[in-house]
Amino acid sequence: MDEFSFAQKQRLAYIDFKLYFTGMVTRSEIVSHFELGLAAATRDLKFYKESAPENMAYDNVERKYLITTKFKPLFKHDARRTLIKLANNISDGFDSIGDTLFPIESPSQLNVPDIDVIAKLSQAIINNKSISLIYTSLSSGSGARELVPHSIVDNGLRWHLRAYDRKSKSFRDFVLTRITQITILPQTPSPEEGQSEDHQWMRVVQLQIVPHPNNVKHPTAIKLDFGMKKDMLEVNVRAAMAGYLLRRWNVDCSEKATLSGSEYQLYLQNNKTLYGAENLALAPGYQKDKD
Repeated sequence: MDEFSFAQKQRLAYIDFKLYFTGMVTRSEIVSHFELGLAAATRDLKFYKESAPENMAYDNVERKYLITTKFKPLFKHDARRTLIKLANNISDGFDSIGDTLFPIESPSQLNVPDIDVIAKLSQAIINNKSISLIYTSLSSGSGARELVPHSIVDNGLRWHLRAYDRKSKSFRDFVLTRITQITILPQTPSPEEGQSEDHQWMRVVQLQIVPHPNNVKHPTAIKLDFGMKKDMLEVNVRAAMAGYLLRRWNVDCSEKATLSGSEYQLYLQNNKTLYGAENLALAPGYQKDKD
């Protein structure tokens, strides 16, 4: 692939994607998608055939190149990114999204952050600046804050900002949709307000998740769902994010797997690893040691 230009790699990746996810590709599709001449599209198909001779075969009746049973993708297609792109009809130029109606659906987003808020937060983080804003919380309502942001996070249900809060003198999470009236401040934050001092963020814990021992009749199904190896799924997660992950997947974090109900199909085998982590009120069934 090193011999090809970036534009050629895009076109070859397009051919690869079309074959892999639709089972076919035509010369006219390449011409239309990249606004090429027929000769250039023919040349790209020739290059692809030379690079992966067993991936496609021309059907004279349908006048299409069809995927073969020996197909092996020439490019790496990440499953998670591909599903997100297909569900949201987003193309990165290396695929045929937008040209083809794919049978992929995703749940509607109930809360979408303001794009100007995202832009200013991104600017502040990249340029290492603090910000002033109005934040509306459930407990205290609306008020002015000064924050030193370091990360924008998707917790599975909504987006939030991880930042140092000068009011509480601690690192906290702030829901993006509750942020308004952002101003980027000119001064550079002090070192103790930076990401490296956010110990909950820097600490990584390993979660050992297994099928629930009491609520699951056929644990093999759960092992297949989560790609478990040796009957367990090991997940490394930031301590600051552990509670969100465990709540999202309804992982029973009680000491003896005491939560009942069909929603609890997973159990946290190494409960003690959560000691000292934040947001554990979100972790189903978790209780700190009384001593």
